[in-house]
Amino acid sequence: MSEAPDPEVVELATKIFDLARRGRADALVAYVDAGVPVGLANDRGDSLLMLAAYHGHAEAVRALLARGAEPDRANDRGQTPLAGAVFKGEAEVIRVLLAGGADPDAGTPSALDTARMFGRSELVELFERG
Repeated sequence: MSEAPDPEVVELATKIFDLARRGRADALVAYVDAGVPVGLANDRGDSLLMLAAYHGHAEAVRALLARGAEPDRANDRGQTPLAGAVFKGEAEVIRVLLAGGADPDAGTPSALDTARMFGRSELVELFERG
């Protein structure tokens, strides 16, 4: 039988995930620099990078990548940060993720497949050029 999680730890994790969603890059990286794992993920497998990317926060994405976040780490549904940014139409986040090594073919659906699904021909061209 496992113990219930410490409420203070849960509260801190919730705060850190919220910082990623809100794009509070300085506060977010202060926690990472203090020892919070850069790959921290919630109960759906959404990493800090996924949350920042999906919500359109390029500076937070850049800062997390600089600290070793995995650009192609998929959540529990197989979605990558790049596919999430394509879905949301976040052009600057897409550029930052690609510069950070994100693979347009990673995940299910991939960022390339997502661009095709939503008729984003400029992204399809970009991804196919590689």
